[in-house]
Amino acid sequence: MATETKLPVTKSTTTPAPAGEPWRPFQALKNEIDQIFDDFGNGFWNRPFQSLARLERDFSKSIAAPAVDVVEGDKAYEITAELPGLDEKNIDVKLVNGGLTIKGEKREETEETKKDYYVSERRYGSFERYFALPDGVNTDKIEATFKNGVLKVVLPKTEEAQKPAKTINVKAA
Repeated sequence: MATETKLPVTKSTTTPAPAGEPWRPFQALKNEIDQIFDDFGNGFWNRPFQSLARLERDFSKSIAAPAVDVVEGDKAYEITAELPGLDEKNIDVKLVNGGLTIKGEKREETEETKKDYYVSERRYGSFERYFALPDGVNTDKIEATFKNGVLKVVLPKTEEAQKPAKTINVKAA
């Protein structure tokens, strides 16, 4: 059974990359398929693998960002990310300019040699997610743990942020 591993949360003064466009994995795939059909009439047969390689490269980029759940509790916020196939040594969690950055990289190489054939495959991929931290997070007590391919980052709230909301009665003037 896998054990839970604590990951260090480091602080950095560098500015994270801008968030950019929202994540739309199927839009990139649609654009590349459209491009392949456009190329089909414009010399596809002269360079068929160039179009297919571009499709694979761009599709792999579109699925690289992991799905993340963000939940607010009474005492803390929790960020949970599913990162199958990664080890804790390939995950980096940092506090950067009022935000939290989660980075990861996967490298996989397989080789198979038989009497009649040889197969060698390499897969590489990386991702980076940035989350702006809300007011009231105690940045000195943030903890990150990794178990069974799931990263869990707990962002505890300050005492002030844990106080219940105060209702103010509105009086007629």
